[in-house]
Amino acid sequence: METLLLPILLFAVFYLILIRPQQKQRREIAQVQSTLAPGAQVMTGSGLIATIVSIDGDEITLEVAPGVTNRYLRRAIMRVVPDDTTEPIGADVAESQPDKDPMIEPMPDDGASRGTDRTNRNDITGTSP
Repeated sequence: METLLLPILLFAVFYLILIRPQQKQRREIAQVQSTLAPGAQVMTGSGLIATIVSIDGDEITLEVAPGVTNRYLRRAIMRVVPDDTTEPIGADVAESQPDKDPMIEPMPDDGASRGTDRTNRNDITGTSP
């Protein structure tokens, strides 16, 4: 009886920690995918944010930029983005970071990185023309 207790206990822990939360997440995503409507702003699994233009069965047409549309499967939609976001995602991060780090000094531009060094290449390599 004691030998069966450990495998049963391990299965119960795996179920509570791994399987159950994953099933809940799948149900939530399936519920979101079934309630999609044109005009909603959505995010795909790859992170693309777009607006639904039309729904045709299992295919959804998304407008990713003004006049640019792409077709996706309904399964690609992971969540609906709330309409109250007025600025692009990540704009607050760009505003909070300074333009330049005061601890980093710019390197002097000697022109070598662009190939504009005017030195005689023969002097550098030690060969003659």
